[in-house]
Amino acid sequence: MSHHAARSPKSDDASKDAFRELVPDDPRVTIRNMFGSLAAFAGDQMFMGLFADELFVRLDEDGRQEVLTGGGGLLEPMPGRPMREYVTLPDWRTGPELVAPWVGRALAHAASLPPKKR
Repeated sequence: MSHHAARSPKSDDASKDAFRELVPDDPRVTIRNMFGSLAAFAGDQMFMGLFADELFVRLDEDGRQEVLTGGGGLLEPMPGRPMREYVTLPDWRTGPELVAPWVGRALAHAASLPPKKR
């Protein structure tokens, strides 16, 4: 599949099920609908989600660099306009054990952020 083709942001059910399996079982975490798909929040801070068939996580600068170096990508819901704090994880469906540490880091990062100003 070409990466330049416009794709629907909606995720298929298999991706959604796989995503739910990866969301930490943590009382601070809620799953909401987002981008025609699912995202997980710690309080009101989004820390991971699905965009089409891509899993993204919100990390600090060091974490993002590690993911990008390891084959991850930028989250671009609109091509050319990446969401600055988010990166996509490669092979997330085939290597869930590789994803869990990143999800943990993303949750810890989001939980450390101040609540959004209302």
